[in-house]
Amino acid sequence: MKKIRPLFIFLFFVTILQAQDKMPYQLFDKKGKKSTYSKLLKTAEKTDVVLFGEHHDNSVVHWLQLELTKDLGEKKDVVLGAEMIEADNQKQLDQYLRGEIDQKAFDTLARLWNNHKTDYKPLVDYAKEHHKHFVATNVPRRYASMVFKKGLEILETLTTEEKTWIAPLPIAYDAQLPGYVKMIEMMGGHGGDNLPKAQAIKDATMAYFIQKNQKPEAVFIHYNGTYHSDNFEGIYWYLKKTNPESKIITIATVTQKNISRLEAEHYNKADYILVVDEDVTKTY
Repeated sequence: MKKIRPLFIFLFFVTILQAQDKMPYQLFDKKGKKSTYSKLLKTAEKTDVVLFGEHHDNSVVHWLQLELTKDLGEKKDVVLGAEMIEADNQKQLDQYLRGEIDQKAFDTLARLWNNHKTDYKPLVDYAKEHHKHFVATNVPRRYASMVFKKGLEILETLTTEEKTWIAPLPIAYDAQLPGYVKMIEMMGGHGGDNLPKAQAIKDATMAYFIQKNQKPEAVFIHYNGTYHSDNFEGIYWYLKKTNPESKIITIATVTQKNISRLEAEHYNKADYILVVDEDVTKTY
């Protein structure tokens, strides 16, 4: 009878144990190789900007964002920023961070997302507790809507004050970026050329406020929808266009039924790809 090799037995039981050890997520590098949270943290320590791409309703992503922020904050000075708060609400955000208004007043005075209390308040409260700056980076939604209807040129009609809430004009725009091209294809041409332009004003504005609020020797952690930084486009493209020497890492979020192996379509989507089990609880 042929002997069963010890290595084969070991690998067999490791596979069984991994299958039984239910994990909600797995990190991979851009080439599809499994990575770890500790490697992500070490990489983040040595960079200028972390673009943490999320699925807005994913509970595991929001938990990991907070954990990375806390752990990184123990090692480096950090500045926080988010797509989820628009630039013209920076005053109200600052008032909340300084303790001048409470959460109820903040909810009333600022245009917060419906899931702010569950998903983003913990990050804002971290900044408040540790006296860190939190930047409202996104363009006011009404201006993105204007661009969708009338193109980027309409931004020139804004008042001087309104222009302080967007990236400086004129906005650089590359219609051939794959992400913008795909956006038009996915919509079947509906929305025309202005659809990706409305996305571009968001990307450009977020990049502008990130760079405007960077501090020497500090890491800027930015939370945004993963499509705003996937494939090293969007916010990343604008950051690099302004400062090619900037050290940036991107994290993309995807969901899969099987998290043990990265599906090929997600290779090179980011420096780190966070794969979350598709059954993970949604926050809304």
